[in-house]
Parts: sequence; structure tokens; C-alpha cells
Amino acid sequence: MRIAFIGASHWHLPLYLEPALAIPGVAVVGVSDPDARVTTALAAQLGCVGDPDYRELCRRVKPDFVFALGRHVDMPDEARFLIAEGIPFALEKPCGMTAADAAALAKAAAGSFAAVPLVMRDGDYVPFLVDEAARGGAQYATFRFMAGFASRYTAAGCDWMLDPALAGGGAAINLGIHFFDLALQLLGPDVTVGQATMSNAAWGHPIEDYAAVTFRNGSRVMLMETGYVFPGPTSTFDMHFVVRTPNRYIVAPDQQTVDVYELDGRVERRSMGTTNVPCYPRFVRDVLARARDDRPPVASLADMVPIMNLVEAAYAAAGWHGGRAPS
Repeated sequence: MRIAFIGASHWHLPLYLEPALAIPGVAVVGVSDPDARVTTALAAQLGCVGDPDYRELCRRVKPDFVFALGRHVDMPDEARFLIAEGIPFALEKPCGMTAADAAALAKAAAGSFAAVPLVMRDGDYVPFLVDEAARGGAQYATFRFMAGFASRYTAAGCDWMLDPALAGGGAAINLGIHFFDLALQLLGPDVTVGQATMSNAAWGHPIEDYAAVTFRNGSRVMLMETGYVFPGPTSTFDMHFVVRTPNRYIVAPDQQTVDVYELDGRVERRSMGTTNVPCYPRFVRDVLARARDDRPPVASLADMVPIMNLVEAAYAAAGWHGGRAPS
């Protein structure tokens, strides 16, 4: 299977590239990034074709599949091109800047293989929670997920992430995207944003470095808290997740542990990855197999429409219109 990566300066590139290189029969045939230096270096490293223009690259190497990364503002154009060319692809989250972007892409992608890496769906933890919620409904949930400083994006050559005109916002639309998805999965399609507050007190960028959002469906509620404030290395987090169902109280105190409390106080500790990072290898293997076998992806562009509706509602509730700090 011949694959290509576009928007390859994105800091998530290794999360897709390294698992792909380990799959027998998969060959990276092309890379593209608007920064010609990135394209040249990656093409030399991988021994493949490089072109700063992803359109020219794809027409030249004719990949079987594309991992489309890059700036959030550029993602809709990438997707529209790949749809028009009939190339199966996975488009990095959030797939654009607005709910309107998501809706337009979902409509255009009807009949195409257009995956979205909502990778926690590919892990063990989220399916476990969804199964538990299906037995009686999630009554309460809290997800605290604090990642490293905003400066890591500058260090990775992705300082566009600090500009709401290019990224659409900060921690909420970036780190929080998995939890907007979880709100829909745990509380149902009628979930709404209750309240939201955001701040850039830590770093002073025009994007938020902290966000707290509440979700509600009737009497059932969920709280998401996320930010760029934890003084730890990449892919480590200050986190604490809790879900309460009528039958169980489920706690994820760290990135590898789930404690399942029965209502009589008995507890079972399970070893289980609870964050997004370990899920990428499984996603890469699965999405390529599905594209090859003409099976639909686990998550598609259509799944991003209700997610981005909630994202926009959260920014509006916080008064951060367009993901930008209030003036």
C-alpha cells in the first residue's frame, strides 16, 4: 500500500509515520509541507518523493492513502482536493476551523473514504466507557486533562497553533476535541453545552491556555477541563477522569490505570491505556486496513459535525468568539 503525508510539519507526524513504517507492505511514497525545508528533509530521510505542493505530489505519486495534517485553516482545502481526486484519506482533527467547515466537508465526502483520527475510539478505555454507559447511562463525568506548555508548539515549528486565525482556538479545540466526542458518546446526541470559561492567564497568547466546559443532557452532566499548563514532557499529562453510572463509579487516576468501583465499595483495578497517545498505532493499522478492504472508518468527517457544533457553542458560551481572547 502506497501512502503519503501532507502538512507534514505537524507535530503529530511521528504518531502516524512511525506505526505506518512498521506495517509490512506499506511504503511511504511521498511527503509534502508548505515549508520546503521540511519537505526536503523528510523526503531525504524517508527516501521518497517530496513536493511543497501537496496537489502536485499526489498527482505525481498517486498514493493509495493520504494522512492529511497541517494547519487547521488549511485542512478543508486539503480534504476537498483529496475527495475530488478520489484518494482515501485521514484528516487530522479538528478538520477545519468551524462547524460550517465540518458540515460542508461531511457533505462533500459522502461516498468517499474520509477518516478522522478520533483515536480514543480505537483504544480500550473509551469503548469500555461507552459500553458501561449503554447499560444505564452515564449520570456524571469529569475529565481533567492538562498537557505541556504552549511553548512546545513553537519548539515544534508549529507556532501557528498560537494564532486563532490559523488554529481556530487553543486547548479546547485541540486537546479537548476527544472530550467533546466523549460528551456525545456518553450523554447522547442531544447533549448541549451548559457553561464554559476560558483563560490565557498562563501565557498571554490570543488562544486559550485553559478551558472548562460543562455539558448537559437533562439531569446528566459532564465537565471537561483542559489546558497547556502542566510542567511535564510531551505526551505526559496531569489527568483525572471519572464516570458515574447507575451501576459503577469508574476512575482513571493516570495514563495506564482504571479503577472500577462497585456500589458496595468493592474495587477492581484494571491496566488500560486511558489517553490518546497510545491509541495512534492501532488507529494507523486499522484505518489502512479499512481503506484497503473498502470498509468504512471508525470515525468519519460526518462525526465531526456534532463535535464542532459543541466546540463552537463552548467558545460562544465563554465569550471567546472564533477561538480568540475577548478584547
